[in-house]
Amino acid sequence: MREEGVTDRDLARAVTAGTLLHPRRNAYLPMGVPVDTVDAVSIGGLLTCTSELRRAGVFVMERADLDVHLPEHASRVPGISRPVRRHWGRLVRRPHPCATSVEPLDAVACAVRCQSPRAAIASIDSALQRGYVHRDDLRELFGALAGRYTALLPLVDGRAESGPETLVRLILRALGLRYEVQVRITGVGRVDFLVDGWLIIECDSEEFHADWEAQRRDRRRDQAAAARGFAVYRPIAEDIMWGPEEVVAAIRGLFSGTAGGALSRRVA
Repeated sequence: MREEGVTDRDLARAVTAGTLLHPRRNAYLPMGVPVDTVDAVSIGGLLTCTSELRRAGVFVMERADLDVHLPEHASRVPGISRPVRRHWGRLVRRPHPCATSVEPLDAVACAVRCQSPRAAIASIDSALQRGYVHRDDLRELFGALAGRYTALLPLVDGRAESGPETLVRLILRALGLRYEVQVRITGVGRVDFLVDGWLIIECDSEEFHADWEAQRRDRRRDQAAAARGFAVYRPIAEDIMWGPEEVVAAIRGLFSGTAGGALSRRVA
């Protein structure tokens, strides 16, 4: 700001007027910046890991209250009135001097280290789907991680439109089932998964399916699918994330019965 002719007095006036925040010496932020960002800057760090992914709209399943990356030379870090998970270490990509977050690749790498393997894959898929990182970044991303994480790379897909979709894909893969992703079915529309040619799996999440109108649309789609000989299973996000054994049992149960009978089905 000073390079643009802004004086200390101008900055003080802006802070007093409520158009600028002054969380730390020589640090100014516009009003409306997320609280996580303000808190990270206030202790001399950058938003990172699951906190940065959450800010960017990327799916995270296992998160801290606040993740902050601190300079390697930081010795005394001021405390704030909330839990902070502090991260040190060299970054792969140097942030801009005025940045309030680490670069996307570093945030994703950090989130991979701090989550379980399935949650990490879901975060990478989400980051790819949202364009937060790109496929060309994957080699550099996994190069920045310890060798044990290399096993996750073949499991990354990037087509899932939600974290729960990735988690269900991993379940189907582990069960050895034949499945297609984002399939368009005549008279029904696009579905999340078509398994073995007869079972439609739609991954509900509270975020997108909380209102009754959305539920009505979903049920009419299910009705149209049933009329065409398909079975439909809608696990809720809570079970997908925190009770996957229940989802596995449900899918196994469907395949142990006669639901995959010889009705004629048409897939566009």
